[in-house]
Amino acid sequence: MRFLFSFTGGSGHFLPTEVFARALAHRGHHIRYTCQEAMVGTVSAAGWEVEPSGGASLLEPAARRALAPVDREGEERAMRDFFAGRTARERAHRLVELIEVHQPDLVLRDEVDFGAAIAADAVGVPHAAVAVIAAGRLTRPAVTETAVAALRSELGLSARNAWHTLHRYLLLVPVPPAFRDPEVPLPPTARHVRPAVLDAPPPAATTAPSVDTSVGFEQVRGARLPRVYFTLGTIFPQESGDLFQRVLAGLSALPVESVVTTGCAVTPAELGRPGPNVRIEQLLPLRETLAHSDAVVSHGGSGTVVSSLAVGLPQVVLPMGADQPDNADRCEDLGVGITLDAVTASPDDIAEAVTAVLDVPGYRLNARRIAEEARHLPGTDHAVSLLEAVARTGSPVTTLDP
Repeated sequence: MRFLFSFTGGSGHFLPTEVFARALAHRGHHIRYTCQEAMVGTVSAAGWEVEPSGGASLLEPAARRALAPVDREGEERAMRDFFAGRTARERAHRLVELIEVHQPDLVLRDEVDFGAAIAADAVGVPHAAVAVIAAGRLTRPAVTETAVAALRSELGLSARNAWHTLHRYLLLVPVPPAFRDPEVPLPPTARHVRPAVLDAPPPAATTAPSVDTSVGFEQVRGARLPRVYFTLGTIFPQESGDLFQRVLAGLSALPVESVVTTGCAVTPAELGRPGPNVRIEQLLPLRETLAHSDAVVSHGGSGTVVSSLAVGLPQVVLPMGADQPDNADRCEDLGVGITLDAVTASPDDIAEAVTAVLDVPGYRLNARRIAEEARHLPGTDHAVSLLEAVARTGSPVTTLDP
């Protein structure tokens, strides 16, 4: 069968779909991607056929912006006016053309690629989505329904129950159920699956002491200091102000090893010469880095937070925008982490919070409970079987359940 994968935005929207693309390709299906121009090179480098589908881009690595206070209402406006509005409208007509040309059996999109769902409906092709907004508040109907209804009308479709048409077939949710905001229910076609970080082969186990060089430290396993992973993701480093420096100062005051990734917009050289217990890189494999960590300090992006919880790691969250404040709220509600203000947190504040999530057992115990829930979810193979069934029958997953 033929699958057209579509996403809007950057790697945080591409990577959650790719695990399903690889599994489908392994089963012999044909995969083609489409995305905004700025991400075409990234997708092609990952080995996929890809075509641009237009739309304004958030990806401007050279553009540095000042660190600003969290603006929750502003983030909802961005979801409504940019993702569900401008970008969806700019891409929808091109997506209709691509679907008509390539005739996929199913369109799979990231959940904020609203234009792909509407374009698929316009052509009469079934579609599915992968959740990328872990807590769920930014994509709730109150935020996106009006913009989705308007675009459906433009393409000659009914505007009735517009939000529900986005998920009429299948929504894959690679998020532990407990993490979802209980005030934002999922549609009937939603199916929870294991986060991708759990479906990869685990690191090789050994009972003998060995030198752990996976993240660049020459320490003997079993006698090492606690290891803290610090990241601001791939997009938000360019608007982080002096946050890297403040977090590094806080971590440097503690008896810990620190692994830091800066993303492509910031180079390690900009952060100065690290101390002996600090390694700074632009990018590192998330799965392997988390496997050798004891706690995570981050901006609270969905991919980072969910992956960290899936392996039972407590967190310190410094949200800056997008869905990060909602994810930080859930970490606090579930007792798996501490939230700090990214604008005002001092190195001492950061050091105190990191010490707490490492030393207070409740944070790790609560994180491990979420990890246990995640491990018992159906895996990628089950998700792919659902995708195949929807593509084969053109029916919603609810009618395919036994």
